[in-house]
Amino acid sequence: MKTEIPIENHPLKPFIPKGSRMLMLGSFPPQRKRWSMDFFYPNVQNDMWRIFGLIFYGEKNFFYDVQAKSFRQALIEDFLREKGIAIFDTAISVRRLKDNASDQFLEIVRPTDLKQLLDQMPMCKAIVTTGKLAAGVVTSQFGVDMIGVGASVHVLSTDINIYRMPSSSRSYPLALEKKAAMYRQMFEQEHLF
Repeated sequence: MKTEIPIENHPLKPFIPKGSRMLMLGSFPPQRKRWSMDFFYPNVQNDMWRIFGLIFYGEKNFFYDVQAKSFRQALIEDFLREKGIAIFDTAISVRRLKDNASDQFLEIVRPTDLKQLLDQMPMCKAIVTTGKLAAGVVTSQFGVDMIGVGASVHVLSTDINIYRMPSSSRSYPLALEKKAAMYRQMFEQEHLF
């Protein structure tokens, strides 16, 4: 008898600072045992906050407490509020087909309703996807073709730019500095740097 894979529901609420101009969307958080904080990109093996540290402060560990082996959640949240960057994921519920955080083994059961999310952000002009799975969900909901890594598309009906950025996972085969350079260019285009 085959065992049914359980459905996991998203453990976090969307982080939407007042006046958000950008929405960053990943796919789904890793298993809680891999978290160093109760926020997005919590796994210390994920480089998202190192990318941000390099871009905005010239220091990859700016948002990381080396002694505590944890990201500095309060500092990250303050930074995101200051910049007007909202964060959530493209899946509300998933099945984890393998015991890891890889998008390759995530089955989306219920995608995020992006229109409902954007209704809470009237000033949002950009959606940034952080990987292939997230990009696929976003482009399908907006009815546009999949875009390449580092590319963007402007959706006239909503006046929003959609970016597909490289995954911040260390399993994505691109050096941290090269990922940071791609993200920096996107932040510059959106006048957030």
